[in-house]
Amino acid sequence: MTDIKRSRNTELWDFEKEVTTNASESKVIVGVDGGATSTVCVCVAAPHTAYFHEPPPVLARAESSASNRNSVGDAVAKLVLERVLSNVLEKARRCRSAVQAVCLALSGVSSADDKQCFLEWLRGIFPANVKLSVHNDSLAALASGTLGKLYGCVLVAGTGMIVFGVSEDGKTAQAAGVGPLLGESGSGYSIGQHALAVVMRAHDGRGPSTSLSKAILQKLELSSPEEIIGWMYKDYSWARVAAIVPIVKACASMGDPEAVKVLENAVEELAGSVKAVVERLNLAGEDGQKSFPLVVVGGVLENDHGWDLCSQLVYRIKEFCPNVQPIQPKTEPAVGAAMLAWYSIS
Repeated sequence: MTDIKRSRNTELWDFEKEVTTNASESKVIVGVDGGATSTVCVCVAAPHTAYFHEPPPVLARAESSASNRNSVGDAVAKLVLERVLSNVLEKARRCRSAVQAVCLALSGVSSADDKQCFLEWLRGIFPANVKLSVHNDSLAALASGTLGKLYGCVLVAGTGMIVFGVSEDGKTAQAAGVGPLLGESGSGYSIGQHALAVVMRAHDGRGPSTSLSKAILQKLELSSPEEIIGWMYKDYSWARVAAIVPIVKACASMGDPEAVKVLENAVEELAGSVKAVVERLNLAGEDGQKSFPLVVVGGVLENDHGWDLCSQLVYRIKEFCPNVQPIQPKTEPAVGAAMLAWYSIS
């Protein structure tokens, strides 16, 4: 058996003592999608073909809390990641020696230094012959919609937001993906924060009354708008603010003009980020008529309470890219990460 490097959390891998690995055992690949709200890890069988013609079936799946280093810090992020990696292999009844490749697709990881930090840590867990790669989570989201082909544009709108594009000649461009402190307008955090500000303005008399006030106070289990101040500043977790988004959509669906404005602003900001990437990479061609795939993923874009923000966004994007081909993936970004792991081998 290939020598297994020991991690600091050796107890997480105790299950390997009960798993028998032999030469005839089917090899696996592992993909991780790590965000500011949750982390998902999948284990899939290594395919017998060079390319994917459909998403690979998932042998095992594990989920945990946030692993965005900018949100929870490196130490917590790595602990969460190692837990899901060990959990998914335990569920799949595979030792690390059965793994051919691992891809971590993580929000909050963009620079070469970011990637190298997690790559070196990952190398301390898996055998030397395992192919390892670390990317921003937007790349896995793109792969989940294009079956691993890295061409086109992806918009990820969850707790955070990022737009990432790849041209036919391999050039890349990115908009947003910098965290809420530097501005990710259109993200779940941004929408939630904007809605809270609307409530505070209404309470002060600086803005019109809104059904958001009662709905958000009920959601947060608070009795008055003044209590929002303490709620907001006692915990800077981005996910808790983003959790307000469905409430905003519910109020918008009931016709609340302030809630509608918040969501319309989000659509404009998201569309503007897509436009910036498309123009930098010339994805729509000189005349703006060229077709290209646009993968759209994330909780912000889900249809909540009858409010279809995704359709509104696509309509807005088609005003400047009429032949864009929107794709809502049939598989999750973690599977996209697994496909990237496989392609990294060849």
